Amino acid sequence: MFCFMLFWKQLALLMSERLLSGENGMIVDLIGYTDKLSGRPGDTINFKVSSQIDAPVEAKLLRSICADANPAGMGIVETNCDDIFPPQQFNAGNQPFQSGSYAKTISPLQHHAQNSIQISVTVFPTLFTAGTQTILSIGEVRLDLDASGLVTLTSHQDKVSSKTPLRLHKWHQITATMNASGEVSIHILHLASVNANTETVSNQLANALVHMHIDGFVCLAATLDTKGPGQFFNGKIEAPLIMADGIAIADWNLAVDMTSLTIPSALAQPDNKHALILFNAPTRAVCGSQWDASELNWQHKPDHYAAIHFHDDDIYDFGWDTSFSFTIPDDMSSGIYVMRITCNGHEDAMPFFVCPPKGVRRAKLCVLVSTFTYAIYGNHARPDYVPAWQERIKEWGAYPHNPAAYPQYGLSTYNNHSDGSGICHASHKRPLFNLRPGYITFGAADCSGLRHFQADSHLIAWLHNQNIDYDIITDDEIDRDGFAAIEGYDAVTTGTHPEYHTTNTLDALTAYRDKGGALIYLGGNGFYWRIIRHKEDPNLLEIRRAEDGLRAWASQPGEYYNAFDGSYGGLWRRNGRPPQKLVGIGFTAQGIFEGMPYKRVCNDSAFDWVFDGIDDSPIGDFGFSGNGAAGFELDRVDTKLDEGQDITILAQSYDTRDTFMLVPEEQLTHLTNLSGGSESEAKRADMVYFKTPSGGQVFSVGSITFCGSLPWNNFDNNVSRLLRNVIDRFTG
Repeated sequence: MFCFMLFWKQLALLMSERLLSGENGMIVDLIGYTDKLSGRPGDTINFKVSSQIDAPVEAKLLRSICADANPAGMGIVETNCDDIFPPQQFNAGNQPFQSGSYAKTISPLQHHAQNSIQISVTVFPTLFTAGTQTILSIGEVRLDLDASGLVTLTSHQDKVSSKTPLRLHKWHQITATMNASGEVSIHILHLASVNANTETVSNQLANALVHMHIDGFVCLAATLDTKGPGQFFNGKIEAPLIMADGIAIADWNLAVDMTSLTIPSALAQPDNKHALILFNAPTRAVCGSQWDASELNWQHKPDHYAAIHFHDDDIYDFGWDTSFSFTIPDDMSSGIYVMRITCNGHEDAMPFFVCPPKGVRRAKLCVLVSTFTYAIYGNHARPDYVPAWQERIKEWGAYPHNPAAYPQYGLSTYNNHSDGSGICHASHKRPLFNLRPGYITFGAADCSGLRHFQADSHLIAWLHNQNIDYDIITDDEIDRDGFAAIEGYDAVTTGTHPEYHTTNTLDALTAYRDKGGALIYLGGNGFYWRIIRHKEDPNLLEIRRAEDGLRAWASQPGEYYNAFDGSYGGLWRRNGRPPQKLVGIGFTAQGIFEGMPYKRVCNDSAFDWVFDGIDDSPIGDFGFSGNGAAGFELDRVDTKLDEGQDITILAQSYDTRDTFMLVPEEQLTHLTNLSGGSESEAKRADMVYFKTPSGGQVFSVGSITFCGSLPWNNFDNNVSRLLRNVIDRFTG
């Protein structure tokens, strides 16, 4: 989540205006990405690089210790790994990429009609653009939407256009007919009109015989030429049908195989050669023209969801060629690594995470890296970004590029599409600017201003400072391998913000805890949103922001169920699995990026081990994240939501500055909230400990800024001492 939510819509509009004003054409001279974010010994990581520079590129491997560029702290710390991967040079040219989603048949459609060809489709436009948008194309035949919303049928060089524009966010049925006599017509039924208004326009073509022949790939939401797809359509498309001489020759029900990236033809064909393949992951399970709110689950009335929402800025897999590869050796230490590439003063850094061999434990402590959350936030263009941030970036030698200045690389699920709808798909198969050492999230903050990967490096740097051995396991391994991925570790710790989880990751963590493991939750706003991995491409993630929660955008009514598997989307809390069930606390309040200290509230001597060696109070009135250990996003105990554990609150931090707000799911009215107490009482961070009946242990800090206090004063501080006490207790 992020701050300034009360102003999100206004700021998002301002940002969109700025991005469309001319900054969105820039290309980064040297940039790349990896096909995998993590791997085990024996796995190969492929690096995909694009360079605008006519010179060889050098690649060098380093181990990442600290990704915080703030010179007041450690700065960026990386250690040389030339013995594992000797630096090498390679040639890299420009690798283009294309935004815009569309659907295309596997094979061309070829047919010669005797009397007539008819194309019909139902559309729901969501954005008029300066250029032409193609609704459906077959070779040299196109059904287009112009800048004013008029529908045009183009057949070779002949055109006919409607006289009444389509209305945005309304359904229209379009039928275009070409006859052997040379007559061509467009008939439009405006479905949203109370009177079901219709319009028919016609024209006489010069060469009727040419227009009776169809030869080309059928493409929805784009047109194809020798350069590839273009003229992408923004909106929903439903019920495409092509008829010749009164007989259907191509027909698709877009509600069929909802969980797939392929839509079979409704007509029996050898090898299903006219099946539609979806490119750049348009959104499925959206309300169609028949949706009447009688059913909210697409699985129960699929005909009500027989539409696909296409966007001209959908982009989730760049599909670049591999520039070079690295196979993880058997003896490579588990950890975070960075492949740095340089060329004539330009550079990029591609992180990846090395896990131990499957079934092998090389340390007592496992660090769970939240790669799903990294991808969901990937290329988050914040609405408060301004070019003035570059002054600090240059001064610190931080990562220079911000996704707000490069929206064409694809934005995050915390942004909106160009038509205003929320982005609900994410993938790491593209360059992610904010997954780079030295990236600054809050450029105006009076601290390091970090989140996610860079903020998590405070914990990694602390582990190295304390000489604590650790293994890395990411969301990918725990989702695929389940409990087995973390079985046998004395303790498993999260980073600062383990927000996004699948059913598998939650099940694995619950099993680990309930089988006697020690789970350490070092963040805030964790275990919050439900996400789904696509069964055909597990790197493609889906999020539906349904009904509740602190959200960047809201799913439309009727679109709360995930397309990838049909499960109900939104908060895990609304799916019956609030964070309190797993870690004893859950998200309760958010403020601006500032932190406060904790105060010890448990004086039971049975818990003196947590505070051993800490004689000063308060705890954590300092830090590189918000200048305090309890800040930005806070979690607290709620006995109505936990599993009845005997939870001990060790320390607390309250919003004494009155700058935080309760999250929406905690609020009832302007006077009441679900806690039953005052709002000020609910706006707090709880540091807790509890045991499970099986002997499992949980320690949770309830704050997203906690780890930012660890490196303070060269790691010599009371937050560092407190965490060391906990780690020693759990792994001793």
